[in-house]
Amino acid sequence: MSTATVVGAGPNGLAAAITLAREGVEVTVLEASDTVGGGVRSFEGIVPGLIHDHCAAMHPMAVGSPFLNSLDLERHGLRWLAAEIDCVQPLDDGTGGVLRRSVADTAAGFGPDGAVWRALFESTVENIDAVGPAILSPLIRVPRHPIHLARFGAPAPLPASALARAFRTPQARALWGGVAAHTFRPLHQPMTSAIGLGLLSAGHAYGWKVAQGGSGAIASALAAELSILGGDIETGARVTSLAELPTSDLVVFDLDPQQVVRIVGDRLPRRVRRPLARFRRGPGAFKVDFAVEGGVPWTNAEARRASTVHLGGEYAETAATERAVAAGRMPERPFVLVGQQYLADPSRSAGDIHPVWSYAHVPNGYTGDATDAITAQIERFAPGFRERIIGAAVCSTTEMSRYNANFVGGDIDTGAKDPLQLVFGPRVTLNPYDLGAPGMYICSAATPPGPAAHGMCGYAAALRALKSLGIRPRPLT
Repeated sequence: MSTATVVGAGPNGLAAAITLAREGVEVTVLEASDTVGGGVRSFEGIVPGLIHDHCAAMHPMAVGSPFLNSLDLERHGLRWLAAEIDCVQPLDDGTGGVLRRSVADTAAGFGPDGAVWRALFESTVENIDAVGPAILSPLIRVPRHPIHLARFGAPAPLPASALARAFRTPQARALWGGVAAHTFRPLHQPMTSAIGLGLLSAGHAYGWKVAQGGSGAIASALAAELSILGGDIETGARVTSLAELPTSDLVVFDLDPQQVVRIVGDRLPRRVRRPLARFRRGPGAFKVDFAVEGGVPWTNAEARRASTVHLGGEYAETAATERAVAAGRMPERPFVLVGQQYLADPSRSAGDIHPVWSYAHVPNGYTGDATDAITAQIERFAPGFRERIIGAAVCSTTEMSRYNANFVGGDIDTGAKDPLQLVFGPRVTLNPYDLGAPGMYICSAATPPGPAAHGMCGYAAALRALKSLGIRPRPLT
């Protein structure tokens, strides 16, 4: 029997392990933390019974993931839940850009911009069964449905600022800018439209859903599935050198590239080691979880019903803050993401006290305290918020990297998603999962298709590993 060791039990590591185990490979997963999940873990804190997500919170890409949907994770307790509204970016005048599940309903709220919104998303969402798997696959490949993919992909290389100019209303521009800001890059740079288009298409197709009981339920379900397949998971097992690994035919790393270089060292060919060692980092996230009595008193009524609220004001303000952060400057009013997962999943609340998840975009490795800036941004659009806070838990960029070693300097995307790294991953190659050393592969969110809890990086890396063993894996169904 072939054997494999997977280092790291984030969603991609677990996906790789499951894919290998399904083909009869004996798999051991080594996880440095005491719990599995990487960026999809949850905790109970601040107030007893209050459930907070550590990092990833809303999961349109996971709900639509071909890999996750090939598994019967419901039998392990995974349930997807949705709030009435997916996302709102409120403006200072009390209006806002509102993302609803339906393309038509969202477009209807944008008046003269409705036609542009439909043109961008209607065809993609109608053909999501063809386009979705391609979006969540390596970009350098021959697509199975080139016409449908071309309609989605034509605007993807553009700067988000170019598409913003297609909108006439501040509400539509603001919503577009807030979603595009998930790239953690200045919005005037090429390909900043790509992630925004993907998130919005997936949202319209599947919803910006949350996992019942917390994002940790995703990791728990994957771990349970691996156990049924005979795989083993060892937690508290930090790996710092190859000498610490058991002998196996395959090694798959759910780690950022620089950790891989430190562990594998000279076993990596120079053509691989050099670009991995020079891997470029993105900006950081400074996170604050709040316990809030009565919820957030948003001025915008739709924001009170939305699972996600983006706080960046009008498009020009969001674009300015993203430029500042990328340049290493902390803005006075940072772009802030707020999660109200309890609106979809009331089990996360404790009576009338609710968990409110938030983080601000900050420079990588930011050493200051952004708590007041985050609180002020929420208060700006929800006067009276401060008086409702029962308690808070702060996670700085330093603490974020301790929580997950892949998140160096608070970089929760595991690397800058500039054009080269977004398309190719850590190095320019047609095989982004191969490490150039026999039997060794990388599967973290540093590789295509990138961050989110979809598991597709792990699945793709495992396919490459299986091919090296001469095993033809079963197709996803």
